[in-house]
Amino acid sequence: MKRMETKILKVSPRYPEVDKLKIAAQIIKRGGTAAFPTETVYGLGANGLNPAAIKKIFWAKGRPLDNPLILHIAEINELGALVKEVSFQAEKLISKFWPGPITLVFKKSFIVPDEATAGLDTVAIRMPANSIARMLIRLSECPIAAPSANLSGKPSPTKVEHVIADLLGKVDLIIDGGDTPVGVESTVIDVTRTPPMILRPGGITREQLEEVLGEIRVDQMLDLKNGKPRSPGLKYRHYSPDAQVIVIEGAPKNRVKKIKTLLREKRNQGLKVGVMCVDETLKMYENIPNVLSMGKEKRPETIAPNMYNCLRGFDLKGVDVILVEGISERGMGLAIMNRLRKAAGFNVIKV
Repeated sequence: MKRMETKILKVSPRYPEVDKLKIAAQIIKRGGTAAFPTETVYGLGANGLNPAAIKKIFWAKGRPLDNPLILHIAEINELGALVKEVSFQAEKLISKFWPGPITLVFKKSFIVPDEATAGLDTVAIRMPANSIARMLIRLSECPIAAPSANLSGKPSPTKVEHVIADLLGKVDLIIDGGDTPVGVESTVIDVTRTPPMILRPGGITREQLEEVLGEIRVDQMLDLKNGKPRSPGLKYRHYSPDAQVIVIEGAPKNRVKKIKTLLREKRNQGLKVGVMCVDETLKMYENIPNVLSMGKEKRPETIAPNMYNCLRGFDLKGVDVILVEGISERGMGLAIMNRLRKAAGFNVIKV
């Protein structure tokens, strides 16, 4: 496909203008692509029931065709046509968390094309809480298939500037709806299993899910206690900047000590180095250039909206290596560490 003209449309996140979103909806209806904000990250959308439109998403992102997409709906009554059944456990999650940053995996109905599911017999479905996203879905009159609106493998976009940098000339429209508040992708949970299984940690924490469901499982591919992936399929980098990323995990003082040692080593090799730390350790890097704090370790929900922006920011600074402090996996920390380890290609040092 040749480079296209991309229109950028600014829409109020609090009071979305219907006339503007009708423009975006017409693009979706015609089989085009539109990037739009959600509460998690920006998504790249197309008609989720149109195979030709779905293929445009893969082309724009450079995404492997065997990587399934999420279908986004605006109302619960849209779910029935897309899935074979909704279990009691799924109903409990929907009642508690929809609309919101959680994606449920169901057995798909016959109307869902294989292009959206990479040929699987299941489909991932989410109802976003973002007003722009839901109005766009309603006006488009179809479920919208949408992965994150970035080039495949790059850090996910939490600002419209990130989308423009990656996808300008590759999509029909980019909606500027402001920064995304959650800042990390939705939790994906498979409700076709008993007990349900977390396939990807995200905006709804494991602890929140357990309060509703009781027992849940976590996909063993997420169990990286030894700093190594348990599946060969996890060796590839995701959410990654151009620079090499190294994650240092352990007690705060040990992390800082190791990072300072690595910093000297890398600089002696003539490399430009950036450091991503937390508010609690920021003062320990006094007088060291290229240090960015992601947020408070004690409040990981403050880190999630900044993490990808920090990774992208260091690319703009032209650093060669990014040294990142790992945090506890409690609460939102599980999703944050999942993304940071993948950004590092599982190059993790434990101290």
